[in-house]
Amino acid sequence: MDWQPTVRALLVAWCAMVLNPGDAIAERVPRNALRVFAAASLAESFGELARHFEDVNPAVRVQLNLAGSQQLAAQLEQGAIADVFASADERWMDHVRQVGLVMGTPAHFARNRLVVIVPRTNPARIARLQDLARRGIKLVMGAESVPVGRYGREMLRNLASVTGFDPDFARRVLANVVSEEENVKAVVGKVQLGEADAGIVYRSDVTPALSRFVRTFEIPDSANVLTLYPIAVLAGTRAPELSRAFVELVRSPEGQRILAERGMIPVVAAP
Repeated sequence: MDWQPTVRALLVAWCAMVLNPGDAIAERVPRNALRVFAAASLAESFGELARHFEDVNPAVRVQLNLAGSQQLAAQLEQGAIADVFASADERWMDHVRQVGLVMGTPAHFARNRLVVIVPRTNPARIARLQDLARRGIKLVMGAESVPVGRYGREMLRNLASVTGFDPDFARRVLANVVSEEENVKAVVGKVQLGEADAGIVYRSDVTPALSRFVRTFEIPDSANVLTLYPIAVLAGTRAPELSRAFVELVRSPEGQRILAERGMIPVVAAP
């Protein structure tokens, strides 16, 4: 058997993948797929939005890639194929836009707020937010590059100036951090499994299913941080019309209702 043609074909294919990795990846993405890169905190709401979009567009399958906003931005910079990007903060959307990966102007679609969660069994006997500064508490939160981590640190600094909290509250709480996670769902998971005494997450993360395993401590409005979520069609989309339609759904009255039912704060006024 003459192996030369086979070897030659394999070499050509290998070279194509090395020299044009984006094209090689593209071949593995179904033509009817709409790839939506969304912050991990959007898992529940975007899961329902995806199903709704597919009901209206039966020939389309929405593929959700859920991760920390900073991770999604890095994937896009490295050539990942996507149609829509929804970030948990403006910083990472701005970064993706500045490197030329966004089509048009991003639009805001929701806000979120922070809460503190503890395991339902509450082994550290945390009774109030001030207890987070007690020595020996095991706190888990997002890394500083992660939106929920950055917002969490800002919230702790805000609490330090609220009546009833010590001026060094933020420093003492941060000294109790035992783990910094790459997305908010990882924070939720560690608290749910009892691997941490407390965690700082978004209100939308406390789903009815999670509520069976954790207790929630609300943060005073004067110290809380209202996060702002932007969404955009990406410059590399192969389905610009469908991508714009998905963004329109997210910002539509129906989309805003879905977001609100999952603990997020709508920002688009109903017509």
